Amino acid sequence: MRIALLAGGTGGAKLAAGMQELVGSELAVIANTADDTWVHGLHVSPDPDLITYWLAGEIDEERGWGIRGDTFTVNERIERLGAPGWFQLSDRDLATCLYRTHFRAEGGTLTAAQGQIAQALGVPAAVLPMCEERVETMILTPGGWVGLQEYLIVGRSEPPIEGVEVRGLDAAAPTAEVRDALAGAEVIVVGPSNPVISIGPILSVPGMRDAIAASGAPVLAVSPFVAGRAVKGPTEKFMTSIGRPATAAGAASLYVGVIEAMIVDADDPDPGPDDLPLASCPTLMDGADGRRALAERVLEFARALG
Repeated sequence: MRIALLAGGTGGAKLAAGMQELVGSELAVIANTADDTWVHGLHVSPDPDLITYWLAGEIDEERGWGIRGDTFTVNERIERLGAPGWFQLSDRDLATCLYRTHFRAEGGTLTAAQGQIAQALGVPAAVLPMCEERVETMILTPGGWVGLQEYLIVGRSEPPIEGVEVRGLDAAAPTAEVRDALAGAEVIVVGPSNPVISIGPILSVPGMRDAIAASGAPVLAVSPFVAGRAVKGPTEKFMTSIGRPATAAGAASLYVGVIEAMIVDADDPDPGPDDLPLASCPTLMDGADGRRALAERVLEFARALG
């Protein structure tokens, strides 16, 4: 079964890992790039790299980001020399960003760079940046506009959110690889990622919603809320900031016109959306068995929809 999965952040990456176990190279992950940034002159692509490291089995699961067992020797020396050290890149993660930056400087695309990174790390699935154009999520705080990474890391997600804006979308478009993945998909899944800052930018790329609709495949979402709460990160805060409830129904309200069904957590105390077919099951994805079990349930539900 050919699967297209929209993802960004840990929840979507974990589901991608579970799905890759089931379908291998038939999986295409369409990754958010609106939180890409530049660090020490290098192009850092946090969501595509996080997804790739999960798929490669290299992720530091305890930290939730970066490469397991990696060191920070270069980052520590750069900071000692006087460069800002708030965005920490471990040594092997730094190598990924060096490769991407030089690949693109020599005329390569972001998609091809990510494809080579994934292939070199032994990843069967395709990891596809949502677009080639530079887009950037900005957060309005009482102190002014800041980039998403600065808000999450320097601000520790603490300042009140007065606005969220994805800049550069007017010049963006889904890549040919993304369009092909959607057109050929037998199932399209919206992963359990932050609906505002991870899935929102993907769906906001001009032409993306049309490409999903044109595929004709069943489209379902997995709620990002487990037992009524976000597992990690400021998902609830971002939902509240845009005036939506931090619930499965709230997430579904952002996907109107895209999804036709949703999977919600079995322990979620909040009612799911009342206008969609629902399936209920454990969605925590605790360990490899939990990731695979949720992936199996998603595909089972998708077959029933088809």
